[in-house]
Amino acid sequence: MEIKTHHSSDLPQRRSSSTRPQGGRRERRRLETRDKLYRAALELFGERGFLETTVEDITEVADVGKGTFFNYFPTKEHVLAAYGGERIAAVERALDRARSTTGSVMDVLGDLAADSAGQSHENPAVLRAIYAAHASCGPVRAELQKRMRSSRKMLADIISLAQKRGEIRRDANPIELARLIQKVVMGVAMAWALSPEMPLEATSRAAWDLVSANLRAGALRSTKRKRGSKA
Repeated sequence: MEIKTHHSSDLPQRRSSSTRPQGGRRERRRLETRDKLYRAALELFGERGFLETTVEDITEVADVGKGTFFNYFPTKEHVLAAYGGERIAAVERALDRARSTTGSVMDVLGDLAADSAGQSHENPAVLRAIYAAHASCGPVRAELQKRMRSSRKMLADIISLAQKRGEIRRDANPIELARLIQKVVMGVAMAWALSPEMPLEATSRAAWDLVSANLRAGALRSTKRKRGSKA
């Protein structure tokens, strides 16, 4: 995983000292430093594993002082919290989109499911390290459970909206459907991380197509008709 650096040509034109917004420049540098630390940590988690990576390792790759790390992340575990925060932000955006769209809410769910497993990183080694950290570290696991509860509530709101619009069957509780979707997405990501035979997004899309076929309005009636014909 490549750590991005910024060259002077990438930055806005410098202004005179009397007009340059000092606060804006400091904030930009702060965000750049945090991003360097974050990317360095993910790179090392993928190469060495979460438990084997130290804060010193991260700051050495990011080329900053050790104390700088703690200005942005209280602990190594908080890097994974930031990684999970990307997922919550994606669900929030999907909820906003579902509320504002005049199109299909199911399409919103499909796009979210296809992107959920990998977030912005289709790196199986990173995903393996992150899942190993969740399995072996109590604080990381507790943070994951907290994030999943938060995401599940928003996901249930999207499902409820789709039910009201007649896109999803109404015989199931939205929160339980949200829980099922989360388990499917996580399972797909774990399986892909162990055996990445095709791109993660394509794998997730294929899994979503199977799940969504049974979520759509009319799926229950169709199932009952098939059972009746067999009888």
